[in-house]
Amino acid sequence: MSIYDLVVIGSGPAGRRAAVQAAKLGKSVLVIENMLRVGGVSVHTGTIPSKTLRETVLNLSGWRERGFYGAAYRVKKDIEGKDLGARLSKTLDYEIDVLEHQFARNGVQTLGGMARFLDPHRIAVTQPDGNEQIVEGRRIVIAVGTMPHRPDHIPFDGEKVVDSDDIINQTRVPKSLVVVGAGVIGIEYATIYSALDVPVTVIEPREGFLEFIDREILAEFVHELRNRGVSVRLGVKLDRVDKSKNGEPIAVLSDGRQVKTDMVLYAAGRMGATEALDLEKCGLEADARGRLKADPTTCQTNVKHIYAAGDVIGFPSLASTSMEQGRIAACHAFDAPMPPAPEFFPYGIYAVPEMSTVGLTEEEVRERGIPYECGIARFRETSRGHIMGLQSGMMKMIFSLKTRRLLGVHILGEGATELVHIGQAVLNLKGTLDYFVENTFNYPTLAEAYKIAALDAFNRMPMPDEVAVVEAKAPDAKKSKSA
Repeated sequence: MSIYDLVVIGSGPAGRRAAVQAAKLGKSVLVIENMLRVGGVSVHTGTIPSKTLRETVLNLSGWRERGFYGAAYRVKKDIEGKDLGARLSKTLDYEIDVLEHQFARNGVQTLGGMARFLDPHRIAVTQPDGNEQIVEGRRIVIAVGTMPHRPDHIPFDGEKVVDSDDIINQTRVPKSLVVVGAGVIGIEYATIYSALDVPVTVIEPREGFLEFIDREILAEFVHELRNRGVSVRLGVKLDRVDKSKNGEPIAVLSDGRQVKTDMVLYAAGRMGATEALDLEKCGLEADARGRLKADPTTCQTNVKHIYAAGDVIGFPSLASTSMEQGRIAACHAFDAPMPPAPEFFPYGIYAVPEMSTVGLTEEEVRERGIPYECGIARFRETSRGHIMGLQSGMMKMIFSLKTRRLLGVHILGEGATELVHIGQAVLNLKGTLDYFVENTFNYPTLAEAYKIAALDAFNRMPMPDEVAVVEAKAPDAKKSKSA
C-alpha cells in the first residue's frame, strides 16, 4: 500500500490546484480521477465544453457581425451537430495535454478509477480493468465536483430528454428547445441555442432567477432575450414530460399549459458526486444534495485531516473560486502561509450576451444604507462598439457618495467577463471614481465604457465637501452606514 502526504479525489479546478500547490510545498501527491482522462467535470462536461460550444456557435452563426450585415447573416448556412463537435474535440485534447504536463512537471502522480473510503485515511480505488488498489493519505482533499440532478419522474433518454452532460455530446441541433431551470447552466444553454435561431422556452418555478445579478442588468438581459423570441416562463413548474404520437416531447406545466418541443434540457440543479465515496467510513456526511460542509476560510471539514473544495461544497460553484479553494486547502493542510483572499471576486455568466459582475449590487448598497450614485455606459456609445457593430451591451458602476469609492461593477454584453477585471482590481484596491475620470484608456476600446460610466455618475454627484454639509444637516445621519 502506497502512502502519500496528500491524496486528492478529483482532478477538476479545485483538485488540480490543491495537488500542484502541495507538490510545490515538497509533498508527495496522488490524484485519483474516475474519468478516462484527467480534468474532471470542468474539462469534460462543464466549463470548457459549454464555453467552447458557445464560441463555436457565435463564430459559425455570424452572431457578432449581424449588427452590420443584418439578422439573416450567417457564416455557415446549415449548422449541424458535427460542426459544433469538431472544435470541442481539439479544445479538450489541448486542455488535457496541458493538465497532464502540469502534473508531470510537478511530480504529481495520477491514478484512474473510482475512489471509496475504507477508513479516515485509507482509500480503495477500483480501476477500469476491475482491479482494486488501496492507498493512504496523511491529508485528503475531496474535490469530486457535481453531476446533474436527474429526478425519477423525468424520462431521460439522452436524445430527446437530456441533462447538461448529455447535451454536450448531441450530434444534432434541435429544431426547438425547452430548458427547465433558469440557473446559470440553463440560461447559458438557452441563449446559446437561441443564437442559432432555435426557438427556446425557459421554465423556472421561482418568480425570479439569477438573484445575485443586479436587477437593472438582469432586466436589460431579459428584454434582449424576449426581443429574440425566447419565452421565459417564471413561477411555473414542470409536472412531467409526455411524448406525442411521433415521439416528440411535450412539457406539461403546473399551470395547465403544454409545450411541444424537439428537445427538453433538464438543468434544474446539480448534485455533489459523493454517493460512491462511502463517506460514513471516514466520518463525513453529505447533505440531501450530496454536498459537503467545509470551513469557508480553510476548506477543512469536521474531520481535521480531510478537506473539501470546489463545487462539492456549494456556492459559488465557479471554476475560478474552486481553484482558489483548492490552493487554500493545500496550504492549510501543510501549515503554509495563506495570504488573505481578496474581498471581492468576479462572477461570469457565459450567456449570449454574457454577463459579469463584481462587488455590490444596487440592491445590496441600498440594504446597507450607503449613500451612492450610479453611472451607466452603453457600448454603442463607444467608438469600439460602433466598429464592432454592437447594438446592445451596457456597464453599470456604483460609487459611494461619501468616499467616492467604487462599490460595484456590472456588465452585460460582448467581452463582459474580460472587462470586469479592471473593476475588480480597482475595487479590491479601494479605488475611487477619480481613477476612471482621470485615467487614460486605449482608444478605441470597450474599456472606455469605464470612463463614460464614471463621468455619468460624476455629473450627478456632489463634491465631497457638499456631501459633508448634507450629512451634518441630516437628522438621522448617525444611523447611516458609510462605505
